[in-house]
Amino acid sequence: MAKKALVVLAKGFEEVEAITPIDILRRAGVEVTVAGVGSDKVEAAHGVAFCADVVLEEFDGAADAVILPGGMPGAENLKKSTELKSRMIRMASEGKLIAAICASPAIVLAPWGLLNGKKATCYPGFEKSFPSEVSYSSEAVVSDGNVITSKGPGTAFAFGLKITEMLVGKAQAELLAEQMVYKA
Repeated sequence: MAKKALVVLAKGFEEVEAITPIDILRRAGVEVTVAGVGSDKVEAAHGVAFCADVVLEEFDGAADAVILPGGMPGAENLKKSTELKSRMIRMASEGKLIAAICASPAIVLAPWGLLNGKKATCYPGFEKSFPSEVSYSSEAVVSDGNVITSKGPGTAFAFGLKITEMLVGKAQAELLAEQMVYKA
């Protein structure tokens, strides 16, 4: 049975941080659903309009992973979603994979307590908002238990590959990296 991932977009998200993991995961055979907060039409940080598969508030499917791109004000708009918050807390309690990049680890995951006791990274400068319960790392991608965090647009490929590794295995992630001519 194929693994399932949910990528959540909110107005002002960073395009590269969403599309890169979506593409990599779909190449790996993961069933990816793209959900928009409040709408299936979502404008990204640089004015590109995206059509999500579903409105988050109407999504009733299951997922093995949830992925949050960053970008501003995208991360702030993700944080405002009560639907996303309850879904993320439930998934974390079930041990499901949670992945966030750029501002989202600091703006979304940390305030919801999802990084407490974890090692994490985020866009440079945003680590100042991590509470003392979070151990900041300057690494490009950090995996700690069921949580993956990453720094920003330039690390989106490595982020997507790490999610792939956690969902379908290291061999598949390495094969995709080779096929896509990626060298970490």
